Amino acid sequence: MAISRYLASWKNLAGCVLGLAGLLLHFAGLAGSYWVVVVIGLYLVGALVAPPERVTLVTDPVEEAGALRSELDALVLRVHGLRVPDEAKPRIGEIAEVLRGMLDRPRELRADPDALHAVTRLVGTDLPLSVQSYLNLPWWYAAAKGSGAELVRQLDLLHADAVRTAERFHAADAQRQADHGRYLEDRE
Repeated sequence: MAISRYLASWKNLAGCVLGLAGLLLHFAGLAGSYWVVVVIGLYLVGALVAPPERVTLVTDPVEEAGALRSELDALVLRVHGLRVPDEAKPRIGEIAEVLRGMLDRPRELRADPDALHAVTRLVGTDLPLSVQSYLNLPWWYAAAKGSGAELVRQLDLLHADAVRTAERFHAADAQRQADHGRYLEDRE
């Protein structure tokens, strides 16, 4: 992977261009019998002088939201085939639906760091941890201790957290809609 990255880098391209210039010097008769050294030297000069590659630390918001959505969809699909209480499956679906509403707008989600953090935490940690903790219990133990009710309670808390986050995330759109409604009323 590092080799293919270097082959497409500016350093390699600049070195190749200067190396080709060295070959042209050889064919023109200006490099003499040391043409190999001239070609290699010009390649090295080009590779050393070319600017380094840009470092990109921030991921594309569309890719990031797509990865979160894939993780969420995979979790919802997996839960439907597992041993969870009947009340838990629709709650997980409701949480997923609220989160998808924000993941469908990746650029706006990236612009709201609090919402992005909350969605990432809900999808990557909180929701899977609640379900996994329940599934790690033997079925007889979970039934005896009422762990299904605990899972449902945790899912209710996660749903409330997702709704609070979505309400803050969509507040500006709701305000724009209300403003437009007042504008239309005032126009008459």
